[in-house]
Amino acid sequence: MTQRPKTVQVREHAWLCTEAVAPSLDCAQISPSAFDYLCQLSERFSRSGARLAQVEGRQRLKLDNYVGVLQTPCGTVIEIVPKHHAEGGSLPEARALLRKLLLARLDVPAREVGPAALQLFDAPLSEWVMQQFLQALDVLVGRGLRMDYVRVEEQLPFLRGQLNLNAQLRQPPGKGHYFHVRHDMYGPDRPENRLLKLALERVRQATQSPENWRLAQELSVRLHEVPASRQMAQDFRAWGTDRLLAHYRAVKPWCELILHQHMPLAISGEHQGLSLLFPMEKLFERYVARWLRRALAPGVEMRAPARSQSLCMHDDASIFQLEPDIFISQGTQRWVLDTKWKLLNEADWQGKYGLSQSDFYQLYAYGQKYLGGGGSMALIYPRTEQFTQPLKPFHFDERLSLWVLPFDLDAPMDEQALLGGEHLDMPYATSSGPALALSADKKIIEGIAP
Repeated sequence: MTQRPKTVQVREHAWLCTEAVAPSLDCAQISPSAFDYLCQLSERFSRSGARLAQVEGRQRLKLDNYVGVLQTPCGTVIEIVPKHHAEGGSLPEARALLRKLLLARLDVPAREVGPAALQLFDAPLSEWVMQQFLQALDVLVGRGLRMDYVRVEEQLPFLRGQLNLNAQLRQPPGKGHYFHVRHDMYGPDRPENRLLKLALERVRQATQSPENWRLAQELSVRLHEVPASRQMAQDFRAWGTDRLLAHYRAVKPWCELILHQHMPLAISGEHQGLSLLFPMEKLFERYVARWLRRALAPGVEMRAPARSQSLCMHDDASIFQLEPDIFISQGTQRWVLDTKWKLLNEADWQGKYGLSQSDFYQLYAYGQKYLGGGGSMALIYPRTEQFTQPLKPFHFDERLSLWVLPFDLDAPMDEQALLGGEHLDMPYATSSGPALALSADKKIIEGIAP
């Protein structure tokens, strides 16, 4: 293992600066070289239509809503955790929340039982991801790697397989006793195994955890016959989906993460350390959508996101597509829900609770196009100590109304989390509202095959 890098822990919208400050989750000091790298990375994010940080002068920058782990070329590791409390909040709680959201983002069933188990491994997200990959790979290797036949062309002093006549006729003088042959070898050289070997090598070089490093060393010995992938994109496209590869499904999402298949474009080609960055609003949106899929009654149609309507027509073609985060329908009833990762204050009536007027314009357009100008919609925000109950409904007119609801991220996936969801009168799986019955997904979380 290499020397342990310097680690800085902050949360969303924190300040990073080069001058000495009292370290906290909202402000921290980094080296000038790390600061310069963040400025360059932020500029690349801006060119791709996103924003990583807001730079103020040459000594301070403010992070935006990306969370995860970022390693700079100088070795500084910046861990960015969610800010889901207006005041307070601890680093272990934020780490556990980020892991729970990431599991939903990847559609990976958690092997741990409940949020308490997610806090047992109190380390940055990158180490947790590497741990999940190593554990899944250990199980896979124990069950056996999938083998395949690979065509090999080589020169041998004896005949094996098929003689390559064209190459044999061009054999130079003095090597007539060698035969150019083609034959098939049965071994583990498959696209899936090559990608796993490449990811394993990256983990072995990047991990700072002694337990992860020891397991990576052991697995590296057990996979010594597998070559590392040299064409990642091509091998990922060739990853098989047949039933003989069913036991590879658990390890694939972690392999994709480590090999930067889910990374923002600005850092996807960089491999110093293990950088994992995710837009927090997308993690929140995916988690809410996954909760709703389990909460709704069987047979209810749900699209997340919906892309069937546009704002207007131009030259006989649709233009300005409208994409609500969640669209639910059952028969003639329809609902539109949108998620927003922002902290509201239910007591701040003068400041409109922190709501954005542009969001209301957006929901009004959704209501006209998706609901025909009549029905119920909802804006869903994270529940905090300053936003604990639904706001009174907002009425666009006598037919179209909008609810602003808090979503409790601390609640287990199988319990009521959408506070005030009963106001929407949606078809939940239980007659008592959003409280969930034990489902097949719940059995998966508890380690029971559905």
